[in-house]
Amino acid sequence: MERRVYYHDTDAGGVVYYGNYLKFLEESRTEFLEQRGLSVTSFRDQGHEFVVRKCTVHYRHPARYGDVVVCEATMKKITSAQIFFNQTLRLKETGRLLVEAEVVLACIKIPDFKPTQIPESMKSLLV
Repeated sequence: MERRVYYHDTDAGGVVYYGNYLKFLEESRTEFLEQRGLSVTSFRDQGHEFVVRKCTVHYRHPARYGDVVVCEATMKKITSAQIFFNQTLRLKETGRLLVEAEVVLACIKIPDFKPTQIPESMKSLLV
């Protein structure tokens, strides 16, 4: 997915504030799931949520106001209760690598927020 960097994404120096890259990663994972027919609403309707269990981010180069960033999410593996993603953010204009991340999502049951297996109906859309 592509995302333009807006003024509210940046810090006083005009570069993307480091915490805002997490929003870009989240949006990319959401698009990944939506493209496979899985939505946050459908998870909730079935009594499930995906929460970030682990996130490792490597900041390589900054994005700046006005840049267009290409955000990619690739599923590395899926287990009975977790989804592992490799993610990148690149500058659209040059392809320069800005951020690399490894993110692990865990499936939980709501409303008790206890870990649970990913329902087969959801898992089958991902494999």
